[in-house]
Amino acid sequence: MSPEQFLAKLAKNGSEPAYLFLGPEAFERTRCRRALLDAVLPPAERDNGFTRHDLDRTPLAAALDDARALSLFASRRVIWLAGAEAAVPRGRSASDSDEEAESGQAGLAAYLREPTPDVTLVIDCSRYEFEGEDKPRMERVEAFFAAVPAKVEFRPYAPEAARFLAQKLAKEAGIQLGLAELALLLEATGGDASRISMEIEKLRLFAGTARKITAGDIAALVPDAQSSTIFALVAALGRGDRARALEILDTLSRAGEYMPLALTFLATQFRTALAAREAGVRGASQIQAHFNKMGARMWPERARQIEQTMDAFSKERLQLAVEKVFETDRGLRDARPDDRILMEEMVFALTGR
Repeated sequence: MSPEQFLAKLAKNGSEPAYLFLGPEAFERTRCRRALLDAVLPPAERDNGFTRHDLDRTPLAAALDDARALSLFASRRVIWLAGAEAAVPRGRSASDSDEEAESGQAGLAAYLREPTPDVTLVIDCSRYEFEGEDKPRMERVEAFFAAVPAKVEFRPYAPEAARFLAQKLAKEAGIQLGLAELALLLEATGGDASRISMEIEKLRLFAGTARKITAGDIAALVPDAQSSTIFALVAALGRGDRARALEILDTLSRAGEYMPLALTFLATQFRTALAAREAGVRGASQIQAHFNKMGARMWPERARQIEQTMDAFSKERLQLAVEKVFETDRGLRDARPDDRILMEEMVFALTGR
C-alpha cells in the first residue's frame, strides 16, 4: 500500500499487528511513523512503550521474543525493527548466519499467527531502491518477510508530486516562492521530499514572509543550487562563447565557489552527456528514462540540461571536454599558482577555434 493508504487505514481501523516498511523515501516514512505513534502510544506512554532494535545487531528471533514479552511499564507497545535487510540470508551456501535467518523467518511466521495483543511490530528496510541494481535485493527482502500482510512502499516522489508538495509546504510556511524559484529549488533538491521540506523551512527562517524568495536566497542556502550557474558555464562553453564563460567563472570565483567542486559539476555534466550520446538516446524524456532504468535517478530539468549539452557539443568535443576536465582536476591537486588560472586555461582550450 502507499503511505496515503496506510494513513487512511490507520485512521479508520487502527493499527495492524505488524507492518513491513519498504523504500528509502524519508518524508512520508516520517509522517507514517508519527501517525502510528500518535495512534498507538499516548505521549505519556511513549518513553516506555517504544522500543527500537537494529537487526544488524539484534537477531530477528531475539526481537520477536521481546515482542512476545509482557511489559510491566507499558500496556501498549510499538517495536521498531530497523535494518530489516540484515536479517535476510546473504548467500546460497549453508552457514550459521543463514540458519539463524531461516529460524528468524519461521519465528516471524509463527508470531504473526498469534501476535501479542496491543503490540505493533514495524519491520523497516530503508536501504534499497525499488529499481536499478537494488531491485533484486529489495525483492529478496520482500520475499523473506512475505508473512507480514501489511506492506507500505515508500517510493520517491514523481516530479509533479514533488512540485505540488513544494508549493503546498511553501504556502503552509507563508513564504512567497515564484515559479522560477520553485523550479530552482526542485532542481537543487533533486525532488527529494525531505530536502524540499527542510530547505523551505531554512528559507522561511532566512528570508521571512514579508518578501519574495529570490534565486540568490536559494543559491546562498540550498546545497547544489549553484549547479545552475555551472550549467550556464557549460552552455557558454558549448557556444564557444569565451567571454561569457570567463564572466561566469569570475562570478563563481567572487561567490567563493570551491573550484574543485565546480569542476566536479562540469565533469558530471560532460560524462553524462557523452554516455547519453553513446547510448543513442535523444530528447529529455528518453534521457531521463535511460538513466532511471540504469538506477541513476534523474530529475526532468536535469535531463533537459543534458539534452542541451548534447545539442551544443559533438561527440568529439564532449570527449575533448572530458579530457580537459580530467587534466584540470589533476592540476588542481598538484602544487599550482592558482585554481582560477587552471580553470581559465580549460575555458580557453574548450572555446578555441
